[in-house]
Amino acid sequence: MIKRPYVICRPNRRGGAEISTRKRDGWTIARHSGGVTMIEIIIVLAIVGILSAVSVRLYDNYLHRADLSQATLDIHSIILAISHYELVNDGDLPDDLDAVGKGGLLDPWGNPYQYLNISTVKGNGKVRKNKNLVPINSDYDLYSMGPDGKSQSPLTAQASRDDIVRASNGRFIGVASEY
Repeated sequence: MIKRPYVICRPNRRGGAEISTRKRDGWTIARHSGGVTMIEIIIVLAIVGILSAVSVRLYDNYLHRADLSQATLDIHSIILAISHYELVNDGDLPDDLDAVGKGGLLDPWGNPYQYLNISTVKGNGKVRKNKNLVPINSDYDLYSMGPDGKSQSPLTAQASRDDIVRASNGRFIGVASEY
């Protein structure tokens, strides 16, 4: 038969409970007060701070990826509208996005999508270009200026690295830095 110690609970001066056990048959006396030390509070606050810092960073990354996905889906939608316009108008491309009903569409960062019918432009000045300064499309350019809202003609320019572009006549749609 196992003998158990007697447990006595009595209030202490700080309003908590004090538990003590009597020493009986090799059992030791245990005392516990109801207070929390300052070091325990600091440790808990440090752990909460670290977890919140990590979770905020993960959430920001999630939102960034969601915005990139939304811009890519919008560009796909615009491409479909332009393709429909081409079919209806005997292969002619629209002069602007208003002609396909997408003129007021804004990217996830609040900027309008950029469209350029290459057949209406003289020279290659406004046309989007790759690192070799060769146009990335032969029919039309379509892109979002990305989170910074800035863009330049060559994709290698710092202002264009975060743009979401349509390249290789629609075979690539994504971030300019990955093209």
